[in-house]
Amino acid sequence: MKPTDFGVQSFCFRHFKENPQVAKMVREIGLDKIELCGIHADFNDPAAFKEVVDIYRNEGVSVISIGVQTCQGKADEEKWFECVAAADAKHMSIHLKVDNYMAAIPKLRAWSRQYDVKLGLHTHGGYMFGGSPDVCQHVVGLGGPEIGLCIDTAWVMQIGPRRGVPVQWAKDFAGHIHGVHYKDFLFDKNAQWEDVVVGEGNLPLADFVKELEAGGFDGMAVIEYEADVENPVPALKRCVERMRELTQ
Repeated sequence: MKPTDFGVQSFCFRHFKENPQVAKMVREIGLDKIELCGIHADFNDPAAFKEVVDIYRNEGVSVISIGVQTCQGKADEEKWFECVAAADAKHMSIHLKVDNYMAAIPKLRAWSRQYDVKLGLHTHGGYMFGGSPDVCQHVVGLGGPEIGLCIDTAWVMQIGPRRGVPVQWAKDFAGHIHGVHYKDFLFDKNAQWEDVVVGEGNLPLADFVKELEAGGFDGMAVIEYEADVENPVPALKRCVERMRELTQ
């Protein structure tokens, strides 16, 4: 997928638990692809997951990824890869844990090769393992090419203005970016964040996309907007519009 060929993260619709309704809202905001999170599917039950995938397919929506999954290399986690394969998807967004990532990575790499699924380490800001560039470089060095990054643009910015520059991350990790969550924040003087429409906050969206294109990005991409939980469609429509206005 090109950086401008994007879907939406199902976490945006977390207030709505029924997949037929979510699928219709994806189409309503003008998209036809989704990354499903655990709110909308049980990834420990591949048979049931196939039925979920069919719900979206019947509405003209492709499941292009699942996650974000906290991977520890446990045997049952292979079922998550089975789910990705059942959707004909090629990506899973993941977290790793500091106390067992070394043991998990070899197992994840093996499953990745077996199921032809790339793994994107979600760059979840300054309060979770995998949020800083040095940790990301370390994990990619250990786990690549199967494990790369899922760059969440807002959480990258959350770590601060000197090291949390999404455009620079796109440049530094070119060739190792398997996924992108397009998300945007505004920050106050106490470093608290506010979700805003993508392209209307601190994210230099057009420059970020250009850098992804320059680096040959061809992975999974979704928009993510976490505010307006009970009525997310209007803002998500605006996210789609701004993405297209600023990047196409």
